[in-house]
Amino acid sequence: MLLYRLIGRKSGKGGINMPLIYKFPLKMHVGAPSTPIVKKGEKIERGQCIAEPQGLGAKIHSSISGNVLEINENEIIVEGNENQSTDYVKIKECETILEAIYEAGIVGAGGAGFPTHVKFSGTAKVECIIANCVECEPLLKHNIKLIEENPEILLKGITYAMEAAKAGKAIIAIKKKNKKAIECIKKVIGSFENITIAELKDLYPMGEERAIINEVFDKWLEPTQLPLDANCIVLNCETLSNITRAVEDGKPVIDKDITVAGKLRNENKQKIFFQVPIGTPINELIEKSGGVDGKYGEIVLGGPYTGIAGDYENSIVTKTSGGVIVTIELPEFNGKLGLLVCACGADEKRLRDIAGKMGATVTEAVNCKNIEVVRGVNKCKTPGT
Repeated sequence: MLLYRLIGRKSGKGGINMPLIYKFPLKMHVGAPSTPIVKKGEKIERGQCIAEPQGLGAKIHSSISGNVLEINENEIIVEGNENQSTDYVKIKECETILEAIYEAGIVGAGGAGFPTHVKFSGTAKVECIIANCVECEPLLKHNIKLIEENPEILLKGITYAMEAAKAGKAIIAIKKKNKKAIECIKKVIGSFENITIAELKDLYPMGEERAIINEVFDKWLEPTQLPLDANCIVLNCETLSNITRAVEDGKPVIDKDITVAGKLRNENKQKIFFQVPIGTPINELIEKSGGVDGKYGEIVLGGPYTGIAGDYENSIVTKTSGGVIVTIELPEFNGKLGLLVCACGADEKRLRDIAGKMGATVTEAVNCKNIEVVRGVNKCKTPGT
C-alpha cells in the first residue's frame, strides 16, 4: 500500500506535486530533546531512528522515506520521496519487552508523553497494570473506536506490560457508557489470563491517573505520589497497542491515532484516523474531514479542556497528538474578566490566551482551592469528584 494515499499529496498550479515536507520535533516527550543521529543530506527510510535520548527521553523515528533537508535545535526536517510505502525499518531484535519498548520510542500516547520504558524502572513492586481506556476528554473517540475494531491489540499489550513489570494482574479502566467497546473486550478477554474490566462513572477528569486509582482501589494518592505508590502502572490504550506493535511487528512509533472534530463541513461529525504518520500537517487531516466550515476561532490540539492553541498552517501530528478541534468563532468580550484556574483544565497561560483573543482585560487570576502545585505543575487533590 502506498503511504501517500494516507497522508495526501498537495498539488501546485498545473497539478504538479509539491514537495512532501515533514517535520520531526526533537521533543515529543517528557524530558530533554533527543539528539539527532542523522546528517543533512542523508537518505533515510521510514522507521529509521533519527534521534536518540540523552537522559530522560525517547527515540524518534522517521515516518517517511526521503532526504534530510535541515536539522536545527528544535526539529529534523525531511523531504519525502515521491512514492511512500507503509513498510518500515524494524527495530533491532530485542531480548526483552522492556528493551523493545525503549527501541520503539514509546511514550504516553494519551498526551502526557512520559517515556514508557521509564515507568517500568521504579523500585516498587508492581502488582497491577491499569489500562487507561477512559478517553476522558469530550469529542475524542479514537481510543474507544480502536477497542471496538481491534480489542486484541489492547489485550496483547496489557499482557506484554504485565510480563515486563512482573505484575500478577491487570485492570481495564473504561467508562461504563462505552457499552460496545466493553462488549468487544468481553468477547476476547477469555483468552487472556488475570485481566478484568472496571466500568467507571462518566465524570471528568476520570482519565487522570489518581482518579482511576481511586475508582479502582478506593484509595486516594497524594498529588505528590505516583501510581507506583499504589503498586501499579497506568498505561494509555494506544500506548499499550504500540507495545504490541513493537513486540510482535518490530514497529517503532511512527504513526498516531487522531480524532478530528468541531466546525467542519461534514455536519460537524467526528472523523477518526488510525495510524497517521507522525509529522503529517494538521491541515491535511482537517481537509480530509470535510474542511473548515466558514470562519473559525481556534484550532485546538488535544481535548477541549486541556488542549492548546494550534496553527492551521504549521501544526503537525506528534507522538502525543490526540485531537484536532476546529472551534466556533470566539465571542468578543471587551470588558474585564477574572480567571479561575483549575488543575483539571486549562492553565493560567492558556486562559489568558483565550481571554486576549476575545478582547477581554484580565483583572485577576486565582487558583481553585483544590490545586496543589507539584514541581511547578498544578495538581488536583481529588480529581473526578
